[in-house]
Amino acid sequence: MQKTAIVVPCFNEGARLVPADFLDFIRSCSNVDFLFVDDGSSDNTPEILGMLDREGNGRVAVLKLGVNSGKAEAVRRGGLHCISSGKYEYIGYWDADLATPLSEINRFLAVFSSKPDVSMVIGSRIRKMGSRVERIWYRHYLGRFFATAASVMLKMPIYDTQCGAKIMRAGFAAPLFNEPFNVKWLFDIELFSRAIYELGNEGVKKAVYEIPLDAWKDIAGSKLRLVNFLATPVQLFWIWKLYNLPVKGNRR
Repeated sequence: MQKTAIVVPCFNEGARLVPADFLDFIRSCSNVDFLFVDDGSSDNTPEILGMLDREGNGRVAVLKLGVNSGKAEAVRRGGLHCISSGKYEYIGYWDADLATPLSEINRFLAVFSSKPDVSMVIGSRIRKMGSRVERIWYRHYLGRFFATAASVMLKMPIYDTQCGAKIMRAGFAAPLFNEPFNVKWLFDIELFSRAIYELGNEGVKKAVYEIPLDAWKDIAGSKLRLVNFLATPVQLFWIWKLYNLPVKGNRR
């Protein structure tokens, strides 16, 4: 059975982490391991992660960064750690608050089995009949703004760039995580930009599969602030400047 590693970035997540959910999932799904990246937490997050490590039956590991480096770097360092182990066919990342339930992981992995040309599966928070997607209204509209701006900039029809649930084939992920991200909050968009830079728009359209989530819920305690939204135009421009070059290898 092909193994999957899910990176969970954690910065002061003590009030939102539910260890039982992760432990229950591990018991029910033998092919998925978790790497929790402690991004310099100052609350009780390290104690909770230590407990998960002890009770995870070898299926949980903790990577401590020591100094807070931001979600983008936590995900990148965690991804590289899992890739370097050589143990995993798939590498993903998931938000610690489980706004996206862990049960969605199996739906993501099923896509790889049925669609061998797909290299990356991303969650999409689409409200539709039969799903349980609960989003705060203003975050929904801000998300639509970012996704539309990114689609125009990348020339790629992505509905939801910012959903914190993504899984990739390890070989596909390796070059995307090789260098630190230049932006922090919109690093997901930079991730797509790097993929397009490597494969071209048409190649990425074949490699990336967007799956509507069955369930998603806004969880209180988000660390997003107004300053993050205000910085969006600058970050989008910076991503465009870095990657909107006609010849691979000319990126500055």
